[in-house]
Amino acid sequence: MNRRDALSRVALLLGGTVIGAEFFLSGCTSSDKKVGQSVDFTADDIAYLDEVAETIIPATDTPGAKAAKVGTFMTVMVKDCYDEKNQKVFLDGMNKINEDSRKKFGGNAFMKITPEQRKQLLTELDKEQKEHAKNKNKEDDPHFFTLMKQLTLLGYFTSEPGATQALRYVPVPGRFDACIPYKKGDKAWAL
Repeated sequence: MNRRDALSRVALLLGGTVIGAEFFLSGCTSSDKKVGQSVDFTADDIAYLDEVAETIIPATDTPGAKAAKVGTFMTVMVKDCYDEKNQKVFLDGMNKINEDSRKKFGGNAFMKITPEQRKQLLTELDKEQKEHAKNKNKEDDPHFFTLMKQLTLLGYFTSEPGATQALRYVPVPGRFDACIPYKKGDKAWAL
């Protein structure tokens, strides 16, 4: 299975909730919207996004988002697949996380605060984005944290560590079993 098939299936499994799902299904091409290519991310930006993603999916008995290089994945997706409007939302959101961190934690940017403080900050942003989703109109921009969470999940579960260690993975599946008993705590299947 190639990466495009995997992305298509993940987008369908998530119920089409991934922002820009049409880009994933069409190979990141769009004839009616200009996809912005003017965004440049630095190594510091990638490290920053890795830490945001690691706070969302931390390492436990399975690798976390940083091990799956989700920060690099996010930068590629934002640069190559998001239109200029959503790129701006994403970049403004990166700045907002640092601003909120400085306000809440004595002038310290996100990279300088503790993992517990990071979790606290991102939990508050998650509540904010859920409220935004309840009250937004169709023409409103998506909340930046929604974009970050979706890219984190997509990047992690389509990566080798995410698919093979966090999910149940069978490299060459056998016969089709329509009903498989589920035991509490079982991992989901990787596609």
